[in-house]
Amino acid sequence: MVRPLSGSVIWIQPEAPPKPAVGAPCNGCGVCCLVEPCPLGMLVSLKREGACRALVWSEADRQYRCGMLVHPSRYVGLRTFRPEGLVNRLIRRYARRMIAAGIGCDAAIDIEAPAGTTPPEKR
Repeated sequence: MVRPLSGSVIWIQPEAPPKPAVGAPCNGCGVCCLVEPCPLGMLVSLKREGACRALVWSEADRQYRCGMLVHPSRYVGLRTFRPEGLVNRLIRRYARRMIAAGIGCDAAIDIEAPAGTTPPEKR
């Protein structure tokens, strides 16, 4: 379960869906992965705090997606494998179990937009 960090600021895509209630189905808001990586994210990000390196924004779907479910070999150093190839399918199956895909939101975090803040510029 993602623990709230008091006073922390995370930058979220303005088009991202609002965070669902704890236990509700995931809607791709990205809050949990922007606060801290899950156990699988810790392996691919090599860190325990901050945004997960494998979190990707889908402009088409206007949702965040776990890169380990989209194209996992990119995040484990096997960039040359085809997205729908056997290696990616096997890693994706393992990743689904590790991130508890389909279980529901486990981020007990209150989200509020601080007054007078603007997101960093896109590069």
